[in-house]
Amino acid sequence: MIDVTAIGELLIDFTPAGHSAQNNPIFEQNPGGAPANVLACLSKLGRKTAFIGKVGADQFGVALKQTLQQVGVSTDGLVIGEDCHTTLAFVHLSETGDRSFSFYRDPGADLLLAPEEVNRQVIDDCKVFHFGSVSMTGEPSRSATLSAVKYAREQGKIISYDPNLRIKLWKSEEEAKEVILSAMPLTDIVKISEEELYFLTGEKDLQRGSHLLQETYDIKLVLITLGPDGAYAGNSSAQAISPAYAVKTVDTTGAGDSFAGGFLYCLINSGKVPEQLTETDLKEFLAFGNAVGSLTTMNKGAIPALPTLDQVRECQKSVPFEKSRHQL
Repeated sequence: MIDVTAIGELLIDFTPAGHSAQNNPIFEQNPGGAPANVLACLSKLGRKTAFIGKVGADQFGVALKQTLQQVGVSTDGLVIGEDCHTTLAFVHLSETGDRSFSFYRDPGADLLLAPEEVNRQVIDDCKVFHFGSVSMTGEPSRSATLSAVKYAREQGKIISYDPNLRIKLWKSEEEAKEVILSAMPLTDIVKISEEELYFLTGEKDLQRGSHLLQETYDIKLVLITLGPDGAYAGNSSAQAISPAYAVKTVDTTGAGDSFAGGFLYCLINSGKVPEQLTETDLKEFLAFGNAVGSLTTMNKGAIPALPTLDQVRECQKSVPFEKSRHQL
C-alpha cells in the first residue's frame, strides 16, 4: 500500500552557490518540483510514496529519477520523454533567504505529460493523492492532472491540493485564478499561503478566508502557511495556529512543501479523515509540520535539505518558537 501518490512537476532547481573567482554567480544543481518535494519529505519520514510525472531523456531527467529512487519515492509513474527536455528553474535568494524563480520551460517535459501516460495503478494503491497547480498551467499536463484527480476521487482517496501560485507560468492572472479555483471542488485538503489566499478569495483574514473556501467548495480542511509566523489550520469544527521554530534560515525553497509533507505524515498516522481532526490534533500536526518546514530552511535546496524524523523530534524538544504576529 502506498501512503501518498502525487502528480506534477519534477525539475531541476539551480540554487545560488556563491561566486566564481571572476565574481560571477555560481548555481548548484538541485532536484525540485513541489509535488516531488512533498513525497521526498514523506519518504524521509518513513512513509511509502509514488510519483507521477514526466522528465526528459537527458542528464537532468536521469539525475531526477535517481534522486527520487535514492530517497525511496517509487518512480513507477515517472515517464521519460525522448523528444523533450527536463524543465529547469533558477532560484534567486534575497538576503533573508526568500526566493523567486526564473523558469526555462517552453515547454518542459513536465508540461507534456498526457492523460494516457498516467499510471493509474499507483493511484489505486494509495491513501492520499496530492497535486498542485503548476502542472495545470498548460496542456496536455492540465488534462492529465485533472483526470488523475477525478479518478483518485472516484476511488475514494483523500485529495490534497497545493495551489502553489507561480504567476509567470500562466498566460494571465485571470486564467490562473479560474483554473486554480476550478480544481477546488475536487479537493479535501487545501494547503495555501497568505498571498495565495488573498489572490484567490480577496480575504486577508485567515478565519474568514478559510471559512469561505470550506463553504464555497466543500473543502474539509484548509492549511495556511504564514512563513516565519508558522501556519494556520481549520476545518468545520476546529481551528488552530502554531508558530514556526527559531532556526537560522538560509533558503526557504521547499519549506511549504515539507510543511505539507509533515502535516500529511501526521494525518496518516492518526488514521483520521480531515474533518475528524480536533483542535488538539490540529495544534499537534501544525507543530510537527512547522518543525519539518523550519528545518528545511536551514540548508540550500529542497530535497537535499529535508530532515529525518529524529531531527524533527529533536527540533520540537530543543528549538524555541518564533514570535508570531498571528493569534486566534
